[in-house]
Amino acid sequence: MTRFDTLVVGAGICGSTAARILHRAGQRVVVLEARDRVGGRVWTVRADGRTFDVGASWIHGIENNPLADAVQAFGIGTAEFTVGSYQPDGRPIAYYSPDGTRLSENAAARFAADVHYFDEAFAATIAESSPGVSFGDAVEATLTQLDWDAGRLDRVREFLAHRAEEQLGVGQGDLDAHGLDDDAIEGDEVVFPDGYDELAVRLTEGLDVRLQHVVTHVRWSDDGVLVRAGSHSFSADRAVVTVPIGVLESADFIIEPPLPEPVSGALDRLAMNAFEKVFLRFPIKFWDENVYAVRRQGEAGRWWHSWYDVTQPHGLPTLLTFAAGPCAQQTRHWSDERISDSIVEALRGMYGERVVPPDSVYVTRWQDDPFSYGSYSYMTVGSRPRDHDDLATPIGGVLHLAGEATWTDDPATVTAAMKSGHRAAERILERRVPFCEIWEAMNR
Repeated sequence: MTRFDTLVVGAGICGSTAARILHRAGQRVVVLEARDRVGGRVWTVRADGRTFDVGASWIHGIENNPLADAVQAFGIGTAEFTVGSYQPDGRPIAYYSPDGTRLSENAAARFAADVHYFDEAFAATIAESSPGVSFGDAVEATLTQLDWDAGRLDRVREFLAHRAEEQLGVGQGDLDAHGLDDDAIEGDEVVFPDGYDELAVRLTEGLDVRLQHVVTHVRWSDDGVLVRAGSHSFSADRAVVTVPIGVLESADFIIEPPLPEPVSGALDRLAMNAFEKVFLRFPIKFWDENVYAVRRQGEAGRWWHSWYDVTQPHGLPTLLTFAAGPCAQQTRHWSDERISDSIVEALRGMYGERVVPPDSVYVTRWQDDPFSYGSYSYMTVGSRPRDHDDLATPIGGVLHLAGEATWTDDPATVTAAMKSGHRAAERILERRVPFCEIWEAMNR
């Protein structure tokens, strides 16, 4: 059995980044990937003349971002599509009231001003909150400070619930009050007209990547690591494990001896979310012109409340919406057709008979993916921001956990995945590594 210097579990952006840096430094590195492709939760599907990024879609903020630098260095095409997290304005948004009529510009502006006013008070509530307070509790505590009528309070209350769901795929009562502390976006955001997966392909060029190698056991000791994937066993001086925390928490992935503190405690306090994308392609465009998003207020928007116009760059009328948090959990076992019918019914509450059935529907199923069990991580009630970094604490000098869940500043992003892979490589090499070494040409 060949012994490697470093064994990397997972060929997502994190694992590929770590492996690329280590390989470039002259190490013998092997990457074991359970899927039949690289990229992990960066996954592009090409069908019906469209390119769907059904996993990660955006670079959230390209300023001072090594992920954006890598994409540019590799010559991968992008298009500006700034969302600005779940904000009430900043881009053209068509708001529809609880009774299904579109808000005037003045009414929409007043609503956005209410949200901004609330956000300022909310920040103070969060800063003063004691441990164990949920995001929802903090919202209610802030709303009680406002001398508004019931209608204004309800509109802001539901907006904050949707923010928790759409940003982190979790109901606001299950999210820690500090769960959205790192919600700021710096600079424009971009998407990938030809697919995000090209980044993963470029990162893994020249690496020893073994696809369809499902790792089930990782045994570590002072002498190194022994990893089992089906009938194959691999040994190395150390390992970088980059599987999502949904896999780390499952019975199908065993680490022996068990993870010590503070790693184990951090893992217990983080969780995998419920967040699915739904792409609907229509034969005609029936929604508002010159808007990037349509949002519905009130009970009718409890599940399906936000639609994003992703018609460009292919020119086929397409809306993207999300099944997030409670909606994703309750529709988890619905057929694509039933989900589509439910969304079309919601759209008809705004556009009436102008709404036509979609030509095609694509629904992601990340909750049922055995190699992720969800889309990305979130902080459960009682968790602490430092849990992300604690999860990446080196174990016995031979085992490193990495991935989006292990980065405190902007977890749940591809940027976090790349930065955590870079950090793991730096710790192994025991030296600083310029980010440019991720995309500079490697010696073959």
